[in-house]
Amino acid sequence: MKILITGTAGFIGYHLTKRMVSNGDEVVGIDNINDYYDVGIKYGRLSDTGIMKEKVSYGKTVQSDKYSNYRFVKLNLEDREAVFRLFKDERFDVICNLAAQAGVRYSIENPFAYIDSNIVGFVNLLEASRRFEIGHFAYASSSSVYGLNKKMPFSVHDDISHPVSLYAASKKSNELMAHSYSHLYGLPTTGLRLFTVYGPWGRPDMALFKFAKAIIENKPIDVYNYGNMQRDFTYIDDIAEGLARIVNRPAAADKKWNGIDPDPASSSAPYRTYNIGNGAPIELTAFIEAIENALGKKAKKNLMPMQPGDVAATWADTTELENDFGYKPNTSIAEGVGRFISWYRKFYKV
Repeated sequence: MKILITGTAGFIGYHLTKRMVSNGDEVVGIDNINDYYDVGIKYGRLSDTGIMKEKVSYGKTVQSDKYSNYRFVKLNLEDREAVFRLFKDERFDVICNLAAQAGVRYSIENPFAYIDSNIVGFVNLLEASRRFEIGHFAYASSSSVYGLNKKMPFSVHDDISHPVSLYAASKKSNELMAHSYSHLYGLPTTGLRLFTVYGPWGRPDMALFKFAKAIIENKPIDVYNYGNMQRDFTYIDDIAEGLARIVNRPAAADKKWNGIDPDPASSSAPYRTYNIGNGAPIELTAFIEAIENALGKKAKKNLMPMQPGDVAATWADTTELENDFGYKPNTSIAEGVGRFISWYRKFYKV
C-alpha cells in the first residue's frame, strides 16, 4: 500500500518508516524538523533512512538513497494548502499521523505550539483524508489522556474527561475530532494511546536520554516525586510492530455499540482506540537501576517534588490490542535499556 507517515524525522515516525519500507510498502514521510530538541538527531534519523540533509528544503520531495520505496518532504501540518496539494498529488491509501508537538512540561511554557501542531495540523490531515478518500487514518494519541484517573490499569473503556496538561487535552481533542469525521464521513480512524516509549534514537527530552547523558557526564539526575513514580515503559520496536499491524487493518463500526450505555473505545462509526504499552508498570528507581547496570556506573540523584502536569503512575490494559491483533509488547526493561545505551555510546562516541 501507499502510506503517508507524518513525523518521520521524529523518534516513532523514524522507526515505523523503517518497519513499513521493509514490508515493501511505499512510504512518503513528512516532518517540519522543528527545533524543539536537537535537530542533529532528527537529521541523523533521516540520514539513516537515506535522506541527506543537504537535499532537504521546504516543500521539496527527496528520494531516499537507501530505500527505493521511501520519499521525504519537509512540511508543516499547519500549511493547509501544501498538505492538500500533497494529498492530491500522491493519492495515499493510508495515513499514520505521528507528528505532534510533544512534551507535557513544555505545553505549560508554550501552549500555542500545541494548538498549531496538534489541533490545526491534525484537522488539516483529517479534512485532506476526507476529501481524498483515504482508506484508514491512524494516529498517535497518548497515555496522558487518562489524566486524573486512578483506577489501574488504564482501559480504553474508561472515561478520559480530566486531562492535567494541555498536551493531554490536545490528544483527547484528536480522538474527539477523529470520531466526528468517522461519524460524519465514514472515515475509518484508529487512535493509539502510547505509553512512555523509549529506545535507540529516542528524544533528548525523555527521562532515559537525560539520565544516561547525566550519568555518563558525572552530573546529578532530577528524580521527580522523590522517585515515587511508575511508568509503563514500552520499547520502540514493540510500538512499531503494534502500529504496523493496526495501520494495515482499518477500524470498523461496532455493531453492538449502544448509545444508552456508550463504550468510549468504539462507536457505531468506524472508530477505535487502543492502548499500546508493556502492561507492566516499572518503578522509576528500578528504571534508573537498569540504566546504571547498562552503564556500569551509579547515578547521583537530585530528589524533587512532582512537576505540574505529571501523573504518578501509568499502566496499560492491552486486552483489546491482544484480542483484535493477537499482539502484546514484551521487551524487558533490561534488554531495551541495554540497546539504548549501546546506540547512545555509538552515536555520541562515548
